[in-house]
Amino acid sequence: MKRAIYPGSFDPITNGHLNIVERALDVFDRVTIVISTNSQKVPLFELSDSIRMVSEATKCWSQVDVDHNDGLTVDYARRNGIHTAIRGLRAVTDFEHEFSMALTNRSLWGEFDTVFLMTKAEYMYLSSSVVRQVAQLGGDISQFVPKCVENELREKFDKKPKA
Repeated sequence: MKRAIYPGSFDPITNGHLNIVERALDVFDRVTIVISTNSQKVPLFELSDSIRMVSEATKCWSQVDVDHNDGLTVDYARRNGIHTAIRGLRAVTDFEHEFSMALTNRSLWGEFDTVFLMTKAEYMYLSSSVVRQVAQLGGDISQFVPKCVENELREKFDKKPKA
């Protein structure tokens, strides 16, 4: 069975992330979304909320698991016998950062590879931080995130979409 992990903060998960999951399932038999703690970011959502939202957003795929990790991605992968990470790319600027991370991970564990997948063009500009900002300002985020995430963001910011 070909397995991969899709690590990230997913704060929150967006339709762009889900598009990467969908594409990864064309290549891999099983994908584990690993919600990772990023010490350089202050998350909007608690880990338990992120796990719940990602699980809800991916429930249509029986071959997707959701987990979390507080350490290095390669250590998680090694512990779980998974040799490949999936990373989504939106633009050339993403590639520089992702390429550097992939090389670092490969140097930490020589049996670990990274597969880069391009998101659909309609999601090329989309990021969790953009979604958070639009939601905080009361904008319509329905086209950017699954309904369960939209509801959580509305509740978090207690705002209705502006017409």
